[in-house]
Amino acid sequence: MSDPEAQPIRDAATVLLVRNGRDGPALLMGQRGAGAAFMPNKYVFPGGALDPDDAGVPLADPLSSTCAARLDVSSTPGLAHGLAASAIRELWEETGLLLGKPGTWPRMPPTDWADFAATGHLPSASPLTFIFRAITPPGRTRRFDARFFLADASHVIGDPDDFSRASDELSHLHWVPLGEARQLNLPFITEVVLGEVSGLLTRGGSPESVPFFDNSGPEPRFWRL
Repeated sequence: MSDPEAQPIRDAATVLLVRNGRDGPALLMGQRGAGAAFMPNKYVFPGGALDPDDAGVPLADPLSSTCAARLDVSSTPGLAHGLAASAIRELWEETGLLLGKPGTWPRMPPTDWADFAATGHLPSASPLTFIFRAITPPGRTRRFDARFFLADASHVIGDPDDFSRASDELSHLHWVPLGEARQLNLPFITEVVLGEVSGLLTRGGSPESVPFFDNSGPEPRFWRL
């Protein structure tokens, strides 16, 4: 049996897709399976670990220079491109929703991107805003250095209520009014991110700095990037 204390920290990306509903802002969330090794039964935002191929995926539009600079702080330089691509790929895989623009791939896409490329689109990172970073504390079955991105659902290609192309990784995909989200079975960090998003949307959606919960060492630390 593996030692949870020795689990490697993997880079990861998560997307908070938001749209305005009758009751104000709503976020797309789904429930992890009861047998999942990490956060079973919890409601989460679409996301997952960075794939090595993500760094080489062509983007129709890059991240904003501000987001890219914040992502590169205390990270591997140039990682921003891969994290943005990873966020778009995870959203596509787990929900079937596409952030992209029509375009031709300059070379054969990686296996994990084949279905996305087959739609005739290139991933577009310009809708993504980097808003939060958190490293999973020691002792968990999985540990991630997760970056959270906010994106408006108006940038989705197609119907934002059509989840027919989603994988089975998340169930009960639905748009949750921001004011009701905390009533779900949530991981602690998701509750913290929801609080940040609530204030951020009130202020217009563009953060002056990005919170970073750093659990990489023996003592937790809080930074702003």
